[in-house]
Amino acid sequence: MSAFNFTSFGPPEFILKGIPELEAAHTWISIPFSMFYIISLLGNFMVLFVVANEQTLHKPMYLLFCMLALTEIGISTCVMPKALCIFWLPFCSNRVIPHTYCEHNAVLKMSCGDTRVIWMYSLVLTFMIIGLDLIFIGLSYGLIIKAVLRISSKKAYQKALNTCTAHVCVILMSYTPNLFSTLTHRFGQGIADHIHILLTNLYLLMPPMLNPIIYGVKTREFWEKVRKHTCRM
Repeated sequence: MSAFNFTSFGPPEFILKGIPELEAAHTWISIPFSMFYIISLLGNFMVLFVVANEQTLHKPMYLLFCMLALTEIGISTCVMPKALCIFWLPFCSNRVIPHTYCEHNAVLKMSCGDTRVIWMYSLVLTFMIIGLDLIFIGLSYGLIIKAVLRISSKKAYQKALNTCTAHVCVILMSYTPNLFSTLTHRFGQGIADHIHILLTNLYLLMPPMLNPIIYGVKTREFWEKVRKHTCRM
């Protein structure tokens, strides 16, 4: 009986497995993931560098771009280097998580107890965070659009519209994949595990990679400063 009465008080150790069912393709998957990660780093560091070195860009909008850039660098750097190591170095263990990082839903699936309350809590929390954000963002944009419609100058009107469009694109890039991933984990029982894992990794890679491009395309002032500093290099 003593053999079954052993209790470990230390934290459990888990081994990340990567993407199940696609182990043979890990090396190939690592190539686009590496490219996305490098592009996201270059793009976001370019945002920080240009805004820091241009006094004319020291405005609330560009400071928001910098905060987003720092957040995206942090999120992708917390996950991608480890994920890329997993793709190249497979491991075996009793506590194997079929994922590239310790994602909440992947760890929750390993629990032997009843996890319905935790599932509902995480789902409600996700909807509350995203819902409240969208409500406040919607109210803010309602006031912004109201102010923009009063602008008589066509040039100023176009500039304000481009800025708002860039913000909306960034918001959609950030929230849509997160919400989709949460819903598919909770209700998409027929979706294969490797699809879930690819989606969550793309959610961490695509917004950081595409957001700096959106800033440049939709914000002419910022794009001109980027071209200026690029030509100097």
